[in-house]
Amino acid sequence: MSRRDLLNYLRDLGWRDVDATVATPRAAARPESTRAPAATGAEDPLAATDLKAMGRALAACKRCRLCQGRTQVVFGVGNPAARVVFMGEGPGADEDRLGEPFVGKAGKLLNAMLPSIGLKRADVYIANVVKCRPPGNRDPEPDEAAACMPFLKRQIELIDPLVIVCLGRIAARYLLGTTAPISSYRGRWTKWMGRDVLPTYHPAYLLRNPAAKRESWSDFKKLRERLKQEEGRG
Repeated sequence: MSRRDLLNYLRDLGWRDVDATVATPRAAARPESTRAPAATGAEDPLAATDLKAMGRALAACKRCRLCQGRTQVVFGVGNPAARVVFMGEGPGADEDRLGEPFVGKAGKLLNAMLPSIGLKRADVYIANVVKCRPPGNRDPEPDEAAACMPFLKRQIELIDPLVIVCLGRIAARYLLGTTAPISSYRGRWTKWMGRDVLPTYHPAYLLRNPAAKRESWSDFKKLRERLKQEEGRG
């Protein structure tokens, strides 16, 4: 990573007053916010006022090691004003190739599940904790997730959803700060960034463990009821 890339990375994580001569994070000031200027104008993804502009600004991102093996940044897809955001862990091989999250077998299963609660893919927004494919589809490392977190938070601010559905333990780990087995908390409502969050199984897990589909369906029914409640208030 070049010195310039390192400085951008530190500033995106919220490090303030980073000196241009700094070569390691130790000399930087303590972070106060996850949202701090990395550049100016249209080059700053955190300054973007819409998802398209933010996606363009992130297309050449080199703020963590994942940039070295990716084909492209997989920003997100769907309704920019969606009531529901589905959050996975990171792009796989198909997503890296096509530039869109959840387009492989797991994505096809998610597409098939949505109509059961009155939704379709175009109604929701789909994204991942990290925007670049981890090598060999491994789990994202904590520093990689931290590098992407300011952008994820800005994404959520721009969409302003009612509900975030965490798909799988890795998404829940980085959004909710838990390392517990997802079976111990799936289907339980919680909060993140002031929004309702519902953790459930990742579709890829359901493909490997079809018996868990019953529990996943129970979680999706809770999501359906939450959306109906909101409609009743409108």
